[in-house]
Order: sequence, then C-alpha cells, then structure tokens
Amino acid sequence: MLMETYHVDMPHMKEILKKPRFLSRIYSPQEMKFIMSKNFSPYIMAEMYCAKIAFRKAMDPAYRTCSIQEISVLADYTGAYYLSLSGDTKKRFTVTKMHTSVSGSHSKSIAMSTIIIYD
Repeated sequence: MLMETYHVDMPHMKEILKKPRFLSRIYSPQEMKFIMSKNFSPYIMAEMYCAKIAFRKAMDPAYRTCSIQEISVLADYTGAYYLSLSGDTKKRFTVTKMHTSVSGSHSKSIAMSTIIIYD
C-alpha cells in the first residue's frame, strides 16, 4: 500500500487559478465539465490539483513525467472523488493491477488531498 498527501495554500492557489493557461495545462476536458458544475469553486479545483500531484508523488519517479492531464480527478454520484487515468499513465498503471482511493478536504487557508494506492 502506498499513501501520499499533498496540500496547497489557498490564497496562492486562488491567484494561480485566475490564469487560463494554468487551467488548460492542468485540468482535462472531463474535469473542466465537473469544475463548471461546481461553479468553478477554487477549493474543489485545489483539491483536484492536490490529488493529481499526490498520485504522481506516490508512484515511482517514472510517473512524475506523465502528463498531468492524463490524471483526471472526478466525482461519482455520491460526490466521492476517484481517479480516471488515460494515455500512457493508464497503460502503465493498469499493468500494476492496483487501485486508488482519493480523499480531499479544505479550509479557507489550505486545500489537501490524500491518495491511497493498494492491491
């Protein structure tokens, strides 16, 4: 089992999220649909970003070179986050036969996500 947590400072993240280039580089089209349904909440966007980084950190160094857009953080009908992988990231991860769990949280000053990767 692997576990990784990543957090960001919300005032800083809110400034970064104002940049359209950041949005298009980080979030996949699927994620953008989800983000729009949440009225572009900076807290949700920060949690999603943290989950992506935590996944890359939890996996071996080879995953750190994967496109961050190949790691999508989405929510099921209950609102629980899950990862949806695509491209080379999906091919590499599928071989491991492992699964993921995602948890996100935030306050006014910080957002964080934890990824658990297990058999």
